[in-house]
Amino acid sequence: MSDRNGEPGTGRYDLAIVGAGPGGYTAAIRAGQLGARVLLIEGEHFGGTCLNWGCIPTKALYRTAEVLEDAREGTSFGLHIEGASSDFPAAMKRKDEIVEGLRGGVGQLLEGNGVEVLRGRGQITEDGALRVKPGSGEAVEVDAERVLLAVGSRSAWPPIPGLDLPGVVDSRGMLALEELPAQLVVIGGGIIGMEFASIFAALGSEVTVLEMLPQLLPPVDGEITRRMGPILRKKGITTHTKATVKAVEEAGDGLRVHYERRDKEQSVDADTVLVATGRLPNTDDIPLDALGIEHEKGAIAVDARMVTTNPRFLAIGDAVARMMLAHVASSEALVAVECALGEGREAVNYHAVPSVVFTLPPAASVGRSEDEAREAFAATEVAKFPFAALGKSVSRGDTDGLVKIVFDGDSRRVLGLHILGAGASELIHEGAIAIQNDLTIDDLAHTVHAHPTLSEAVMEAAHVGIGAPIHITGR
Repeated sequence: MSDRNGEPGTGRYDLAIVGAGPGGYTAAIRAGQLGARVLLIEGEHFGGTCLNWGCIPTKALYRTAEVLEDAREGTSFGLHIEGASSDFPAAMKRKDEIVEGLRGGVGQLLEGNGVEVLRGRGQITEDGALRVKPGSGEAVEVDAERVLLAVGSRSAWPPIPGLDLPGVVDSRGMLALEELPAQLVVIGGGIIGMEFASIFAALGSEVTVLEMLPQLLPPVDGEITRRMGPILRKKGITTHTKATVKAVEEAGDGLRVHYERRDKEQSVDADTVLVATGRLPNTDDIPLDALGIEHEKGAIAVDARMVTTNPRFLAIGDAVARMMLAHVASSEALVAVECALGEGREAVNYHAVPSVVFTLPPAASVGRSEDEAREAFAATEVAKFPFAALGKSVSRGDTDGLVKIVFDGDSRRVLGLHILGAGASELIHEGAIAIQNDLTIDDLAHTVHAHPTLSEAVMEAAHVGIGAPIHITGR
């Protein structure tokens, strides 16, 4: 890998990639494997938001929270673990070490696949020229046949008075905290907000979540979120839906969040306020209109091959905003690169993309929710199996939650899989494979699963779906 540190490359590149997040670096590696001369442009760290300020660091803290919860429940397993508590600085140090190690691993992969790297901020002019502005020095102009926009996203910042106060942070700021907040208020009950709420509650913060919509985790199947409510309360997390935040103000040594709920003005105090109200594509500085690139509110329009309305430019990941998930960006990257370089590849099947919310316990979904399925398929049926009836769950002490399969009663095809409970982040891929390959509820029921395992819950739910439940009665 040639790291030019702002010095111009020589000759013409087959592909220049702006952004080295999970989509950008995946695209660069695949292009290198296919023999293309590829340039990867990045102004910060390899791995983008996901590796540095999102997926990976939060899951490092999530694991700390899991271990701490297990330690606190040791007596129920015949163990004596006195005084289990969090060491927040140590947990944050572990998180940083994990991120640094994986970041270095991405660099080695890029080098091993012949990817050239140009450090600096990629800029595109109205006439389509691609320039890279290093931290110091003059901009470098890059000559590339095709340009892939993998510019990612940023936190959405709503127009609420007081969000500029010290102690009000976004997800990136949460991961830079030096002390565990005694009181944390989360504005936004989506995936990011609920993950941080669960992690910090387990570590010892008093957590309140304020969500404007009628339910938490709006994209998730409604039954899953309803069942999650009592579990969150049991873990000490206070949640308020239909709560509109009006302002944040200083109050003593901390902050006070004012919100309206059920036509009543209320407030809650906090040491830290997390703003988790979604993300926006990082496309403001790209002259999309001048380049003839169609977009909607900054989200770039692409075809199935990830090509924009200007055929020289491709776009993937959060810049496209079809699904703002790291694994979607990586999958779109492979489609974009292989199609651009003449290899051909099947388009991403967004119906088969799994999504996981790393709460404690986690929730995971793939395909249609029950409500979505009923709108599209008149013969929609649902089959459920509770973890409380599963031997492995009982032996683990993880009995909260269930597996829910949504399927078409006519064709028998699996339309959606929704899981709340331990292991959901892994089990959900049974549903992804089923939907990707048009499998039926019968296929899941008749596939032998090892015993005792958590994955048996999927098979057991399928048995319910075919009218032959084994370990529960009724349907």
